[in-house]
Amino acid sequence: MQLRQIGDTKVSAIGLGGMPMSIEGRPVRSRSLATIHAALDAGITLIDTADAYHLDASDVGHNETLIAEALASYGGDTSGVLVATKGGHLRPGGGAWTLDGTPAHIKAACEASLQRLGVDAIGLYQFHRPDPTVPYEDSVGAIADLLDAGKIRMAGISNANPDQIRSAQQILGGRLVSVQNQFSPAFRSSEPELELCDALGIAFLPWSPLGGIKNAADLATTYQPFAEVAAEVGATAQQVTLAWMLAKSPVVIPIPGSSRPETVRASAAATDIALTPAQVSRLDQS
Repeated sequence: MQLRQIGDTKVSAIGLGGMPMSIEGRPVRSRSLATIHAALDAGITLIDTADAYHLDASDVGHNETLIAEALASYGGDTSGVLVATKGGHLRPGGGAWTLDGTPAHIKAACEASLQRLGVDAIGLYQFHRPDPTVPYEDSVGAIADLLDAGKIRMAGISNANPDQIRSAQQILGGRLVSVQNQFSPAFRSSEPELELCDALGIAFLPWSPLGGIKNAADLATTYQPFAEVAAEVGATAQQVTLAWMLAKSPVVIPIPGSSRPETVRASAAATDIALTPAQVSRLDQS
């Protein structure tokens, strides 16, 4: 497994996104635990979650609790695993997503995540999504306070634009280590953020890199160039998508979601694919 850098920590070049194991359509708990264990077996050492990965307000933190259970029950060494979680987003029920970027909520959410994960300090804590009713500097300022208090070891942001990235870096006193934005063959509008992270040396974590739960299986038919390159290198279009992202910049660490052991193993194997510059260019232009 290739390694990449988040702050002062080396992690696997491919991470595991935990959301599919906790929202609508989630599998039985035993399969989710097997999926996380398969990720660890494959050398994945970055697991991404959030307190909002659950069904409704009665289920808050389902994914964080699941990950804590999987790590505790794994037979091998998990000391090198970085669990990244997020706060500031809520799912009250009925599939709705709401926002609360107030400093009070973010700090309370962090405390609850600490309890669910069973740790003294969260490895990477990220502000989940800007709240238009709260000044951005106030929300990120709460993250800075958590960092100063030792509640979190590293700080990141999610769903941010270039101005917000620069602002967060200033508010955090140069301690911003990651930006998690949507990026996939279907969603490329985060290219400016990727390029800025590359210039600043900040990890860029694409979420839904395969286009999301409903679209990942159809990637080869929807985006023919990825299928063509897959045939050339003897891989799947999904694996080529991850390899393409890795080739774009050394700061990119995709976090494809998974709820089955076989798909997480396939994602981890994407780090073995070496694309030529010509292939990368074809995919960039597709």
